[in-house]
Amino acid sequence: MQKPVSITAMASISPLGKSLDHIWENYQNNQHYITEKRLKNESVLVAQIPQEAKQDIEALRLSDNKYKSLDNTVLYAMYASRQAIKDAYWKASDNFGINIGSSRGATQLFEDYHKDFLKNNKAKTLSSPTTTLGNISSWVAHDLQTNGPEISHSITCSTALHALLNGVAWLNSGMCNKFLVGGSEAPLTPFTIAQMQALKIYSKAKLDEESFPCRALNLSKKQNTMVLGEGASMVCLEYGKTENALAYITGMGYATEILTHNISISTDAKCFQKSMKMALGNLNPSDIDIIVMHAPGTVKGDHSEYKAIEAVFKNNVPALTSNKWKIGHTFGASGALSIELAILMLQHQKFIGIPYLEHQNTPKKIKHILVNAVGFGGNAVSILLTK
Repeated sequence: MQKPVSITAMASISPLGKSLDHIWENYQNNQHYITEKRLKNESVLVAQIPQEAKQDIEALRLSDNKYKSLDNTVLYAMYASRQAIKDAYWKASDNFGINIGSSRGATQLFEDYHKDFLKNNKAKTLSSPTTTLGNISSWVAHDLQTNGPEISHSITCSTALHALLNGVAWLNSGMCNKFLVGGSEAPLTPFTIAQMQALKIYSKAKLDEESFPCRALNLSKKQNTMVLGEGASMVCLEYGKTENALAYITGMGYATEILTHNISISTDAKCFQKSMKMALGNLNPSDIDIIVMHAPGTVKGDHSEYKAIEAVFKNNVPALTSNKWKIGHTFGASGALSIELAILMLQHQKFIGIPYLEHQNTPKKIKHILVNAVGFGGNAVSILLTK
């Protein structure tokens, strides 16, 4: 890090709600927000945004004729971005940068357009521009009426944290002094969930049988328990230390490892070992109070990340947590939602643990939190946040 970067605002829309007060309130209970959704001929477990938030998204869709053809990934990003820059007191004339990503992009629209293509043997006029992954940041820039640089990308499940890396790099380059970063995902569609089921990583639990269908960080589980969630989360970055900072980014790490399988990382997640060490820099590992893990709820994924943490922290493993047991795995948005959890814990000086884990370590103080994310391709990112 050349110089600390301030996080001056954050906003999201997720299964936990749409306001930070409500989100924090929901983090403090032991309830998950996983429900059932009927897709084709079966009911599957998903974590959806609440009904009130869905109504807000529909109102946004209908507020502009051009927005009616946009996918939920874009609308979720718009919705959260509006609130984030409002809370940061940014103006359109600031011409801040925007980097928002998505792992899957316009999944629902793509499936709908392809179904129509198979039926009619021709594509609809807007099928290409509205399903292009790069249209998230450009539409957000249009909605916010700002003229700064726009970047959209997909780096699977570490997409949002890679957006944060990009934002910090732009700030350190001097080419911008403000950057809006984040991720947005609306993957609760038949084909997307079928893809996860084909990989045999999706939860088969029943709500009436399981207290917690997604068992993220439960290292004794014998079956994969990943559940998909939807949402978007945005973070406002400003160069240097500002008086209104919610937290400071004081370290960043990233790594990619050589894969032995299309979807796997090494059993001790060497990519995470490298990214965490890089993020720590000269900081003593014992100074880390909490790690918000990626922990998708899969047997191999959770184990490999935990082994990486043991390799880096030895006998001083910090308090560990994850939010995927509560809101599911939101793919490209998940890293930004983990940043949100970390900042809320820093602000309120309260650790949010996982209710089904026994003998969970609880930190005596909360000053330094490490946030992890990784995706298909072994592309790990670790972000160090300091109060």
